[in-house]
Amino acid sequence: MPASTPIARSKTAALARVLDVIPKGYYRYTQGTVSASKAESLARKFHLRYGIGCTPAQRVTKRKRGLANALLVMFWPEGCLQVQWLMLATDGDGMDGERLLSIAEKPRAVWLGYELVRRPERGRTAWTWRRTSSEMAEHHALIAEFSNKRYANSLGALLQRLANQPGFHGVREQSKRLFDEVRRCGYAGDLPSLYYVQKVAHGERLRLV
Repeated sequence: MPASTPIARSKTAALARVLDVIPKGYYRYTQGTVSASKAESLARKFHLRYGIGCTPAQRVTKRKRGLANALLVMFWPEGCLQVQWLMLATDGDGMDGERLLSIAEKPRAVWLGYELVRRPERGRTAWTWRRTSSEMAEHHALIAEFSNKRYANSLGALLQRLANQPGFHGVREQSKRLFDEVRRCGYAGDLPSLYYVQKVAHGERLRLV
């Protein structure tokens, strides 16, 4: 099977892939932005250096040799000029060319505008994405302003935008708190539904060789 890596066209697909691979030991990371015209060559360079397109069997072999496994998550919407990427790696040698951070250390990883945080789940630790504190402060300020000025239409539009953001556990919990605040401020309109992120495809495959 030719080496390849998926290209995520939506934020939800890109962010979901990160959560899917963390339990497999991919907790070290580095990130960046590249022009769309150079994105394919960057992915191929990472494959040559770090094997981001290796098969499961090849990854097992690398792990037994004490080498790190790596993979690349790319957020590449149709027609965009810039591609945002996040490379994750396991423990092991062979990644000396990259300055890798740990998702378990502060400052917390922030990617595509969302912050990666731990959360308890059935007696174990899981990971989720949530809005940054600065974004939450902006939403609180808008709710206060629209409520004080009785801008019901603007407030309803804000609530719908919140509901349309990726429905990860951390984001939904923040949305519920914002919706509660809206009710305390006297908003009587309908609240939009908050959706869970379902299992999503990681994206179409980009061949690396």
